[in-house]
Amino acid sequence: MRLPTFRPPAFARLSSALLALALCALPASAQEVASTGDYLARMDADRDGRVSLLEYQDWLSYAFDAMDANRDGVLDASEQPASGRGARAPLTREAHRKTLAERFARQDRNRDGFLDARELASPPQ
Repeated sequence: MRLPTFRPPAFARLSSALLALALCALPASAQEVASTGDYLARMDADRDGRVSLLEYQDWLSYAFDAMDANRDGVLDASEQPASGRGARAPLTREAHRKTLAERFARQDRNRDGFLDARELASPPQ
């Protein structure tokens, strides 16, 4: 008997791809980061030494914003990276930010609503 293969919803796969793109293709200003502390400093818009959910979402949404050519807040099939799986379902900015919020929550190990340098450097649970 063959077990069914789990396939996450299309928006979750695309959000994962966007997050990977964001982490691999950082903006020029982030490419100069030499340590986790430097990375935290770049994400920490209010300079309080920790990264809030909003700062995290804003920083990791630049890849979405760069692909959203018509600036309508939705990545349609023509704006998404090509894949061998056929047309992709549209992804809204809200759905993308929701996925980022879920990942943020998994990284926020002490559940204080912020990421410090140690939490930012460790993979999500």
